[in-house]
Amino acid sequence: GKRQRKAQDQNKTVVVAGCVPQAQPRMDYLKGLSIIGVQQIDRVVEVVDEAVKGHTVRLLAQKKDNGRRLGGARLDLPKIRKNPLIEIISINTGCLNACTYCKTKHARGSLASYSVVELVERARQSFQEGVCEIWLTSEDTGAYGRDIGVTLPSLLWALVREVPEGCMLRVGMTNPPYILEHLEEMAKILNHPRVYAFLHVPVQSASDSVLMDMKREYCCRDFMRVVDFLKDKVPGITIATDIICGFPGETDADFQETLELVKKYRFPSLFINQFYPRPGTPAAKMEQVPAQVKKQRTKQLSALFHSYNPYDHKVGERQRVLVTEDSFDSQYYVAHNKYYEQVLVPKRPEFKGQMITVDIYDSGKHFMRGRMVKDTAVISPSISRPLQKGEVSGLAQVRPAVPRLCVSA
Repeated sequence: GKRQRKAQDQNKTVVVAGCVPQAQPRMDYLKGLSIIGVQQIDRVVEVVDEAVKGHTVRLLAQKKDNGRRLGGARLDLPKIRKNPLIEIISINTGCLNACTYCKTKHARGSLASYSVVELVERARQSFQEGVCEIWLTSEDTGAYGRDIGVTLPSLLWALVREVPEGCMLRVGMTNPPYILEHLEEMAKILNHPRVYAFLHVPVQSASDSVLMDMKREYCCRDFMRVVDFLKDKVPGITIATDIICGFPGETDADFQETLELVKKYRFPSLFINQFYPRPGTPAAKMEQVPAQVKKQRTKQLSALFHSYNPYDHKVGERQRVLVTEDSFDSQYYVAHNKYYEQVLVPKRPEFKGQMITVDIYDSGKHFMRGRMVKDTAVISPSISRPLQKGEVSGLAQVRPAVPRLCVSA
């Protein structure tokens, strides 16, 4: 709302997109504005065109296809990548859950997955266009394919075959319930040299009664089973998670359980959200936790998160990293190692889009710093530079340093 008012004050034409306007197009701040729904994104040019002419257009219909809801827009829509080295592919829209705080489900509806053939084609095309990293995104990657009779592992094995030497694949967010039955296969895939050993699994709370009120359809023990299994079978794996502070009905004891979970696992990446009641969701009608308490819990969890440094023990390691972007302050390039940990490297143009070997000499809360190891190969993605006769690929020569597991306090 704030950004939209600012744009209007500057006499700019505004078109609003996304889940919230799709779910609640009658909100006051949307009056008189053009809106494009989550399944009409392929008509964005048309909507912008009309809005520029001063017309108000609202395309919010759900698409139908032989009785089955289409997964949003076509996968092959033309687009300009924010980063030419990274392709972001949505593997499905919607989800199978009914979380009581969520607005996305209202907008995106139930699960609709793209076919393996379409996704493989999209990946293949991206690599040919010079991309060296693919991110698979979804409201819930673990549920992928349940509507079309395929599984996430079968999609991932098909995609892995397309990833050239010197490139990487990153698997997106998965809720605990659906990944549970694929753990064995997921461990094998996450161990693959061209897949980041990284998984984002939102727990939201460690209290079973809060999880029940959220309708998350798992208990804390299920989440721990996922984390423990993957940590055991994929040494060094990075597990990122999300936590909501002050969900309606959350007691001090419930919150204490969440703190204990974070102390146990010391998640290197933790998304902390203070509960905000989304209008029209069941959670908005529940008895709310006082604002002051929510604030205090958020602060407490934040302080705990900032009390540990997950990368200190990695100083001195030699790592293989893929360089893909500029750092926030533009002083470095940002690279990631096999565990999708952020490594800042010298800003030398020839590193961009390449795999290089670095020695880690420093670490911070969210990153490490590495310097190039002299006389090691710079690995270009093999699709753009075929290996010469008799040349050995860099990944085969150097195995990534296996990190020592951080023992939690």
